[in-house]
Amino acid sequence: MDERARQRILAAVRAIPAGEIAGYGEVARRAGLAGRARLAARVLAGNDDPALPWHRVLRADGRIAFPAGSAQHEEQCRRLRAEGVRVEAGRACGQRPVASLDEQVWGP
Repeated sequence: MDERARQRILAAVRAIPAGEIAGYGEVARRAGLAGRARLAARVLAGNDDPALPWHRVLRADGRIAFPAGSAQHEEQCRRLRAEGVRVEAGRACGQRPVASLDEQVWGP
Protein backbone atom coordinates (compact mmCIF):
# COMPACT_ATOMS: atom_id res chain seq x y z
CA MET A 1 0.00 0.00 0.00
CA ASP A 2 1.22 3.47 -0.86
CA GLU A 3 2.27 5.17 2.39
CA ARG A 4 1.30 8.62 1.09
CA ALA A 5 -2.24 7.41 0.32
CA ARG A 6 -2.45 5.82 3.75
CA GLN A 7 -1.39 9.05 5.46
CA ARG A 8 -3.89 11.08 3.43
CA ILE A 9 -6.72 8.74 4.43
CA LEU A 10 -5.73 8.90 8.10
CA ALA A 11 -5.62 12.72 7.90
CA ALA A 12 -9.11 12.76 6.34
CA VAL A 13 -10.43 10.60 9.18
CA ARG A 14 -8.82 12.84 11.80
CA ALA A 15 -10.54 15.86 10.19
CA ILE A 16 -14.07 14.51 10.76
CA PRO A 17 -15.47 16.59 13.62
CA ALA A 18 -16.76 14.94 16.78
CA GLY A 19 -20.44 14.08 16.47
CA GLU A 20 -20.30 13.86 12.67
CA ILE A 21 -19.89 10.87 10.38
CA ALA A 22 -18.55 10.17 6.90
CA GLY A 23 -18.71 7.20 4.58
CA TYR A 24 -15.63 5.31 3.42
CA GLY A 25 -16.04 6.76 -0.07
CA GLU A 26 -16.24 10.30 1.27
CA VAL A 27 -13.09 9.73 3.33
CA ALA A 28 -11.29 8.51 0.20
CA ARG A 29 -12.56 11.47 -1.82
CA ARG A 30 -11.42 13.94 0.83
CA ALA A 31 -8.01 12.26 0.78
CA GLY A 32 -7.83 12.93 -2.98
CA LEU A 33 -8.49 9.27 -3.77
CA ALA A 34 -12.00 9.35 -5.23
CA GLY A 35 -13.40 5.90 -5.91
CA ARG A 36 -11.10 4.20 -3.39
CA ALA A 37 -13.57 3.46 -0.59
CA ARG A 38 -12.17 -0.05 -0.18
CA LEU A 39 -8.70 1.36 0.29
CA ALA A 40 -10.04 3.62 3.04
CA ALA A 41 -11.62 0.57 4.69
CA ARG A 42 -8.34 -1.38 4.47
CA VAL A 43 -6.39 1.50 5.99
CA LEU A 44 -8.82 1.72 8.90
CA ALA A 45 -8.79 -2.06 9.37
CA GLY A 46 -5.02 -1.92 9.81
CA ASN A 47 -5.05 1.08 12.13
CA ASP A 48 -3.25 0.76 15.46
CA ASP A 49 -3.56 4.38 16.62
CA PRO A 50 -6.03 4.44 19.54
CA ALA A 51 -6.51 8.22 19.10
CA LEU A 52 -7.79 7.90 15.52
CA PRO A 53 -11.55 8.60 15.43
CA TRP A 54 -12.24 5.53 13.25
CA HIS A 55 -15.71 5.22 14.75
CA ARG A 56 -16.89 8.24 12.73
CA VAL A 57 -16.54 6.30 9.45
CA LEU A 58 -19.55 4.24 8.37
CA ARG A 59 -20.94 2.74 5.21
CA ALA A 60 -22.42 5.22 2.75
CA ASP A 61 -25.93 4.46 4.03
CA GLY A 62 -24.97 5.17 7.64
CA ARG A 63 -24.67 1.53 8.72
CA ILE A 64 -21.84 0.21 10.85
CA ALA A 65 -19.69 -2.20 8.82
CA PHE A 66 -18.90 -4.58 11.69
CA PRO A 67 -21.24 -7.53 12.28
CA ALA A 68 -24.05 -6.75 14.73
CA GLY A 69 -23.23 -8.00 18.20
CA SER A 70 -19.47 -8.06 17.64
CA ALA A 71 -17.20 -6.27 20.10
CA GLN A 72 -16.17 -3.80 17.36
CA HIS A 73 -19.81 -3.05 16.50
CA GLU A 74 -20.66 -2.39 20.14
CA GLU A 75 -17.57 -0.20 20.60
CA GLN A 76 -18.40 1.87 17.53
CA CYS A 77 -21.99 2.35 18.74
CA ARG A 78 -20.74 3.36 22.18
CA ARG A 79 -18.26 5.91 20.79
CA LEU A 80 -20.78 7.43 18.38
CA ARG A 81 -23.42 7.74 21.10
CA ALA A 82 -20.86 9.36 23.41
CA GLU A 83 -20.48 12.07 20.75
CA GLY A 84 -24.24 12.58 20.47
CA VAL A 85 -24.88 10.50 17.36
CA ARG A 86 -28.15 8.55 17.54
CA VAL A 87 -27.55 4.92 16.57
CA GLU A 88 -30.45 2.50 16.09
CA ALA A 89 -30.18 -1.05 14.79
CA GLY A 90 -26.58 -0.47 13.72
CA ARG A 91 -27.29 2.69 11.72
CA ALA A 92 -26.64 6.35 12.46
CA CYS A 93 -30.08 8.00 12.43
CA GLY A 94 -31.22 11.55 11.96
CA GLN A 95 -27.88 12.66 10.62
CA ARG A 96 -26.56 12.99 7.14
CA PRO A 97 -22.93 12.09 6.58
CA VAL A 98 -20.61 15.10 6.41
CA ALA A 99 -21.44 17.04 3.24
CA SER A 100 -19.04 16.88 0.34
CA LEU A 101 -17.37 20.10 -0.80
CA ASP A 102 -19.74 20.27 -3.79
CA GLU A 103 -22.75 19.98 -1.45
CA GLN A 104 -21.31 22.65 0.82
CA VAL A 105 -20.80 25.05 -2.09
CA TRP A 106 -23.79 24.23 -4.31
CA GLY A 107 -26.26 22.66 -1.87
CA PRO A 108 -27.68 19.13 -1.75
